[in-house]
Amino acid sequence: MTTSTQAPPGQLDTATRALAPDLARGGMLLAIAFAHAPLFVVAVDRGPAVLNDLVGFFHMLFVNNHARPMFAFLFGYALVQLLHRQTARGGDWPVVRKLLRRRGWWLVAFGFAHVALLVPIDILAVYGLSSVLLVGMLRVRDSVLLWTAGLTMVPATALVGFGMWLPLSRGNSTYAAGSIAAGTSGLGEMVAGRVELWPYSLVAGVIMVIPGVLLGMWAARRRVLDEPTRHRTFLVRATVITMVVSVAGSVPAGLVQIGVWAPSGAAVWITALVQPLTGYFGGLGMAGGIALIAIVAERRRNRLTVAVEALGQRSMSLYLFQSIVFVAVFYPFGLGLQDELGLAGATGVAVATWLLSLVIADLMRRAGHRGPAEILLRRLAYRRR
Repeated sequence: MTTSTQAPPGQLDTATRALAPDLARGGMLLAIAFAHAPLFVVAVDRGPAVLNDLVGFFHMLFVNNHARPMFAFLFGYALVQLLHRQTARGGDWPVVRKLLRRRGWWLVAFGFAHVALLVPIDILAVYGLSSVLLVGMLRVRDSVLLWTAGLTMVPATALVGFGMWLPLSRGNSTYAAGSIAAGTSGLGEMVAGRVELWPYSLVAGVIMVIPGVLLGMWAARRRVLDEPTRHRTFLVRATVITMVVSVAGSVPAGLVQIGVWAPSGAAVWITALVQPLTGYFGGLGMAGGIALIAIVAERRRNRLTVAVEALGQRSMSLYLFQSIVFVAVFYPFGLGLQDELGLAGATGVAVATWLLSLVIADLMRRAGHRGPAEILLRRLAYRRR
């Protein structure tokens, strides 16, 4: 995807944009909302037990450790797109490399501000630092990309798996283990705790996303999402295989999560490792599935397609919007629903937030403007020196 013209910072040039990547980014925000909203409640078991179990099983099969790889894949894909756009405008490698690193460092700064001001979970800094560290991989051979992705998947899976093993081995919910509910903490106490833990979360996050970023780079070189019709056969096969593997690998953890199965010893370790490992496949499969949907949607665009596309084009701004909504809904100095809702209720908040994001994105599209975060990042990263 290349273009020889550049839209003003506040406007969005959609003339040459492929539909599938934007649809995938818009859908990705729903997966992120699903993953994050339940972390804000004090007790995920509040509300109807059967409904919570059904939602919990769904989360383990399609959300937990699936949203992250999907985002990583799309971020790596976008890095290659950005490289192609800049080189098409005459930029040589040293200049483009400097731009990508500067953009990455600004994302780290955005992520730190996000954590300090809003919530302790952030993906902007993680992907910003990943782009700084991995920019050189944009010019390596395909075999190096794939081998590096495979090798780095070992520590990434081990890190996530250990985080899952702790609660699963004790019969606890993984959401309870990762809870970021405010509880009775004051604002100053929360901010201090976030800033103190931020460097550790940043390093761990980078380790987790590197495989997905590299696989996204590999796919972007083949324009798999830019030209889904040309790659339809590959996408169908890859999506079916990855989703089957992902669901099969996630079922055991899902059964543990809802209390149907209580493994012991090595079985707990295997369950905790297989779920995030196959979750990488699931994240890729969901991106592939959206690309297949884009083939049909490209021919018959409806209002929902246009809105999701607009959301994907403003994914950073509306990702930050999710945090604002969750603070307002769950924190004690907002509506304080952290003590009222469980897993199912929090998932409902996630859906409502995503739907509201669709409306906001479509209004921005009608006005012809990017999201505010995209405008600011562009002005900071692309400023002339």
